[in-house]
Amino acid sequence: MSPEDIVIPEDALTEKFLAATGPGGQNVNKVATACQLRVDVFRLGLPPHAYDKLKSLAGSRMTTGGELVITARNYRTQEANREDARKRLAELIAAAHVRQAKRRPTKPSRAAKAKRVDAKKGRGAIKAARAKVKLD
Repeated sequence: MSPEDIVIPEDALTEKFLAATGPGGQNVNKVATACQLRVDVFRLGLPPHAYDKLKSLAGSRMTTGGELVITARNYRTQEANREDARKRLAELIAAAHVRQAKRRPTKPSRAAKAKRVDAKKGRGAIKAARAKVKLD
């Protein structure tokens, strides 16, 4: 599932604009351009496997109340930061839908085991030939 396929219901989102931090002169001090996007994860209707993976991917961005908090402050305008936050949310949800392939444990075949033992015996014979000759 790609981030473009993700449809996020508007009633699950809450946006708040904050004063951004860092360099930028008076623009940073006067204008609230950073976007804090809060998402109620329960309203997204995710399957259980996707919800569990989203929790692990989100880490500290997920609150105990089931809200995902994304803060975007890379751009100088509210609109660009809003788009950035929504894009990052869609990418996070798309990554949560990807299922890990189950590992199937395998065993080496009998022929592979025999080949390994023969190789070990051959190496042992070569090393034994390097030893000092004992005269009895």
